[in-house]
Parts: sequence; structure tokens; C-alpha cells
Amino acid sequence: QVQLVESGGGLVQAGGSLRLSCATSAPTFSTYRMGWFRQAPGKEREFVAAIRRSGNTYYADSVKGRFTISRENAKRTVYLQMNNLQPEDTAAYYCAADPQLRSIYEYAWWGQGTQVTVSS
Repeated sequence: QVQLVESGGGLVQAGGSLRLSCATSAPTFSTYRMGWFRQAPGKEREFVAAIRRSGNTYYADSVKGRFTISRENAKRTVYLQMNNLQPEDTAAYYCAADPQLRSIYEYAWWGQGTQVTVSS
């Protein structure tokens, strides 16, 4: 089991920015496909962004142009830079990792989540 620890969540006003981090001690981090998902209370989990080991990135339509996923393999960390945040972005954000060549929507390991709240 690979453990993932998210951080960087908080409360911001609409139009503000946050950067989420997801760190692991797994030495094979550089081989993982990494993703970010979010879940609002009473809602189902939804895909936000993903980055393959190659560096190719993918985004949900709702966050394109506002969010950026990146990784620093030397730090075994993946980031989600969130700009121009809106109230509808309010959710618990989860980091995910997968060691295989799977769909960007499928992951083997999940973090515990970090809360992002955006006020009007």
C-alpha cells in the first residue's frame, strides 16, 4: 500500500488561489500516474486532473484554464495549482496514484483528502 498525504487546503474568497500538495515516501513515485479528484458533501466523487509519468496532463472541463497539475519527482510530490477559485470548487480534494498503464480515471491508492472551501 502506497500512502499519500495531501496538504494545502483552506478557505479562500472567490477569485483566490490555493496550491495543494500530495506527498509520498514511495521510492517508485516517478513511475506513478497521479490524479486529483474532489467530492462535495452529498455528491459523488469527480475527476479533476491527472498527470502521467511522461508529464502529459489531463483536466476536467470545469477546471481547464484555472487549475494546473504538476509533479516534482525528486520531492515525490504532485501539486494542484488552483486559480480563480469559485464556490462550486468547494469540496474535499483527494490525491490518487496508480502504478500501471490504466485509464486516467482509475487509481489503486488514495490519500485522506484535504478540504477546500471557497466563499462568495
